[in-house]
Amino acid sequence: MMKIPVIDFSNQDLKPGTPEWDLVKLQVRQAIHEYGCFEASFGKILEVRKPLFGAMEELFDLPLQTKQLRVSDRSFRGYQRTELFNIESILIDDANVAENIEQRLTKILWPQGNSNFSKTLFSFSELASGLEKKIRRMILECFGVEKYAGELIDSTNYMLRLIKYEGQPHSQSNERTLRARAHNDTHMMTLLYQTEVNGLEIQTKHGEWISIKPSPDSFIVMTGESLSVWLNGRYCLR
Repeated sequence: MMKIPVIDFSNQDLKPGTPEWDLVKLQVRQAIHEYGCFEASFGKILEVRKPLFGAMEELFDLPLQTKQLRVSDRSFRGYQRTELFNIESILIDDANVAENIEQRLTKILWPQGNSNFSKTLFSFSELASGLEKKIRRMILECFGVEKYAGELIDSTNYMLRLIKYEGQPHSQSNERTLRARAHNDTHMMTLLYQTEVNGLEIQTKHGEWISIKPSPDSFIVMTGESLSVWLNGRYCLR
């Protein structure tokens, strides 16, 4: 069975200019050239796994009218509910800033406050954005445009989207249920962290579909259209 590459980012000494950095950077380049994605092993994420999914359960268990208070004048922001596929989601812009989580989500849904919820989401967002910065710097170094790394990272909007897929009864015909159509991500990069329920599939550049089964201590990292434009399409787009 074909699998996407697994790359270890758990080394605390993984810093630009070190042999460890250069080794991982080479693995990243090979992975995005061949697949446009990879599995990033990152042990620190286990520290927030249980609190994170507990916070998400607390969020999506709120009454519908409460969740609908999270609105936005921008498309696909705020609370979204898709009846056809039984999907709920909430997006927070610039979620790597603690105050944004507090003001743009927590205080809206819990006027009386919910500090544990805010702290949990920020802890996760901080870990995810820190990993993304390392990966993106590696990619820019690979293509010789590392001098733009600081500018690009500083101008990045780190969006955190929390998604709940409702379970559905198994079909008597045992057919798989389509929950989201095939698509390319439009952003620079997507880091996906999920529960043990699998469903994601990735299409290779040869047209084959790979079923993704990430470990609890890893993210699925997918490059997007915006990064492809930045690098003139020099890798396999996901």
